[in-house]
Amino acid sequence: MHTEKTACILCSRNCGLSVDIEGGKFIKIKGDEAHPTSKGYICQKAARLEHYQNHDDRLKHPLKRQADGSYAQVSWDQALSEIASRLQAIKKESGADAFAFCGGGGQGNHLGMLYGQQLLKAMGSRYIYSALAQEKTQDFWINGRLFGKQSCHTTEDVEHADYVLFIGCNPFQSHGIPNARDTLKEIKKDPHRTMVVIDPRKTETAKQADIHLQLHPGTDAFLLSAILAIIVREGLHDRKFLDQHCSGFDELEKELLTLPVEEYVKRADVPMDDVLRVARGFANAQTACVRIDLGIQQTLHCALNGYLEKLLYLVTGNFGIKGGNNLHTLLIPLFGNSDERRTVEGKKLRLTRHHKMMPIAGVYPPNILPDEIEHGGLRALWVDSSNPMMTYADTAAYGRAFDKLELLVVVDIALTETARKAHYILPAASQFEKWEASGFNLEFPENFFQLRKPLFASYGESLPEPEIYTRLLVKMGLIPKRFPILERIAALEPKATGHQLFMGALAATFSRNKSWARFGASILYRTLGKTLPEAAAAAAIFLPLAMQYTSQHRDAVLRAGWMGNRFTLAASLFRAILTQRSGIIISKHEFKDVWSLIKNKDGRIHLHIDEMLLDLKALRTESLPDTGYPFILMAGERRSYNANQIYRDPTWRKVDKDGAMRMHPSDAQGLDMADGERVICQSNTGQIEVTIEIDDSVRPGMVTLPHGYGMSYKGSPPIGPQLNILTSSSHCDPFSKTPYHKYVPVNIFKTQTALLCSNA
Repeated sequence: MHTEKTACILCSRNCGLSVDIEGGKFIKIKGDEAHPTSKGYICQKAARLEHYQNHDDRLKHPLKRQADGSYAQVSWDQALSEIASRLQAIKKESGADAFAFCGGGGQGNHLGMLYGQQLLKAMGSRYIYSALAQEKTQDFWINGRLFGKQSCHTTEDVEHADYVLFIGCNPFQSHGIPNARDTLKEIKKDPHRTMVVIDPRKTETAKQADIHLQLHPGTDAFLLSAILAIIVREGLHDRKFLDQHCSGFDELEKELLTLPVEEYVKRADVPMDDVLRVARGFANAQTACVRIDLGIQQTLHCALNGYLEKLLYLVTGNFGIKGGNNLHTLLIPLFGNSDERRTVEGKKLRLTRHHKMMPIAGVYPPNILPDEIEHGGLRALWVDSSNPMMTYADTAAYGRAFDKLELLVVVDIALTETARKAHYILPAASQFEKWEASGFNLEFPENFFQLRKPLFASYGESLPEPEIYTRLLVKMGLIPKRFPILERIAALEPKATGHQLFMGALAATFSRNKSWARFGASILYRTLGKTLPEAAAAAAIFLPLAMQYTSQHRDAVLRAGWMGNRFTLAASLFRAILTQRSGIIISKHEFKDVWSLIKNKDGRIHLHIDEMLLDLKALRTESLPDTGYPFILMAGERRSYNANQIYRDPTWRKVDKDGAMRMHPSDAQGLDMADGERVICQSNTGQIEVTIEIDDSVRPGMVTLPHGYGMSYKGSPPIGPQLNILTSSSHCDPFSKTPYHKYVPVNIFKTQTALLCSNA
């Protein structure tokens, strides 16, 4: 048995782990005390990672679908040769728009995406459908309007704020903030700090809060605009900050001053006195910040919600300060910039054929993908570390669409529900069998990064994604197998030169072979990668990323303790990334640096967004939703024993094995339903059977179900709720197509009643 350093892969925090391993298994998992940010913190989910690493649905060999629907084992050479041939034929016959990429960059699985995106370049396609576009694109779009680019992204300094507002999130279960449970405990026990939660359910976080505004589902926009209106009406906004750093406040102020505050608060169904306390407390706090998540990003008015929550800290001047909200830097470019206003300048974004949907932050919404396959001419789809059949809205629509594809390739570690639809299934190494990275380094002022070494040998014939994509590019004839000159320079260059000779030779190679530049990640992998210690070839991509980062943020990198001139600083950072197993602080910014991260030409924050002011006006005349269903389901609740889709073995759960539906006692009594009873939950899209859990943490008229269930394991029937049988791709934000997973109208029947209805 020996001990290694790695990280958790279950949420965006990627907390550091110290693990004891033996015989290809995790024997003991605990927090890594040497980790610069998590500092030994760990939650109960990370302690169960053996259930991810070793289970009976692991893929061992490449598989090819046969005419009868069964799968036969094939060699890597056969699989990649046939896939390459079919991709090239589809591109030749139907053009770039016939191909799309789905997934990539799953939780903790970020390194492979830097290689996978080369396939889009190989096919000439820009169509990438990802979880980011199912959750966050309305947020990216608002950021673009406010700060100048959709790649501008905000973070929150919860640890140092005097007043913290959690909206539509439950950090106790979902984390998302550093060392969540310890941080919440620190806020709770400090009499000089205040915690407020806005959520329709009395969550674990809400139970620790000073104030809980338990609003009616889907009314976040009404409540947030009322809070802003109170702040402005009472003159609590930070006029000096607004004058110095913002533009467009006057138009916003006029609208807020005329809002019917009392009417909106009544619509949200929360006490007016508490709303006044929150508005005044937040505005008057020494420092305050806002933390949000899917609770307001996947519900009614989600784009407007994103605008309003940002206005809370901008209007009160809680931006660009310790204890407030801030922009941050990124080592890996997770977000793009697809501003539709560029069309005015003659640059066109690529719209989808059927929906004429534009990308936001470089990605397209999964909600439209089935239609684009059935009606938009998509013939080939590549799915990487994603399970659309389970995680995207409207499972039935995905099933129909996937059956019409001429080529569906799935890269995954397990035989997922989506893999069972594929023509080719390619087994990837697990996240602990390859070099990987924690890509969500979204902190400010200090930014952290961790490169993780493999802990185990690859399972069966599985391969890491960099190897899979590099071999495929060779099969497609887009790059050669070898690069002898680059390999020789990489091997012989002295360390003191900081890879300058190699990078110069690489640039010269690209100038002679311009088409190769699109595949720089794989060329680095095959050349510089061979010289890296411990077979860390996949990490070669971090040299140019380090060069870019140190060029943009040189002072912050030097402040973090990394030494070098403008040529060697990147090499210094690159070597530290390669060798420091617990990860490193890559940069230390000063709060004044936030203003350099704003990309508007005037350096100011643009508060006036026409579309959002129109949406804000529309709230005045919006009638109460008439869904035709008596309950609102909040789908995708985070609990103690649910995680993302990579946990397939159900034995990892110590409790809540059915993923029960939480229902208020008064609703259960009215329906004559008992705790533990099996019932039918029905939407306008489909119905599933669920187990009732009577729980007064939910409001009357609402129910909740967790995500991360519904998978078949070892060929079993689905275990737990298959949520996306209930969700519809058309029940979404009209602009971003973000699904309203937190506002799904449903009916609930006893199983006998449902049977009688169907027979009738």
